[in-house]
Amino acid sequence: MNETILVVDDEERLVSLVRAYLAQEGFHVVTAHDGREALFAARQAKPDLIILDLMMPEMDGWEFIRLHHKERDTPIILLTARVEETDKVLGLELGADDYITKPFSPRELVARVRAVLRRAQKEPAEADVLRADNLALDRTAHRVTVAGEMVDLTPSEFDLLATLMSTPGRAFSRMELLDRLQGDAYEGYERTVDVHVKNLRAKIEEDPRNPRYIETVYGVGYRFKGA
Repeated sequence: MNETILVVDDEERLVSLVRAYLAQEGFHVVTAHDGREALFAARQAKPDLIILDLMMPEMDGWEFIRLHHKERDTPIILLTARVEETDKVLGLELGADDYITKPFSPRELVARVRAVLRRAQKEPAEADVLRADNLALDRTAHRVTVAGEMVDLTPSEFDLLATLMSTPGRAFSRMELLDRLQGDAYEGYERTVDVHVKNLRAKIEEDPRNPRYIETVYGVGYRFKGA
């Protein structure tokens, strides 16, 4: 296993604990203690995944996500003591892929790391391009285009769109979609799906308020309408 994980938190004891557990699982671990230090570490180490605290001195997690995503599209798991739903939603809206709240089980953290890495790195069994009007999703190249223009999606957004496009007209519940995204069976956070759908619509829909592709099925979840 060669994946590099960047752990960013201003609590040195917690960073040491997380580093020890991840190293035990075979990951290469790089650490930083604030957002500015993390930006430099990310440029140097080019991590496969980032575990990020939101509340830090110098530069908080939200600002780090905004700046880092201008340079690289690295999967991010939020690590935060904040329990307010709005904090988690804001992090997801900015492009984070998952979150875990302190105090946490190291085993759960490792499971979530593996799940997010699988989503980001899995390779399809065969070449497969899904199309709907001017929208195209290439599973082999892991690329999405709208009217021929590349659209940058997070790994979770890509998998969500691929799931919906693979069976147009089928209504998926939020829990079904969450299970497809997480890949492991543990208590999910259904609002995560709503945030990813909101982000997807902003990126692929001409008018996100009147979506052409991803339709809300009230009381159920979402479905892909197709052309």
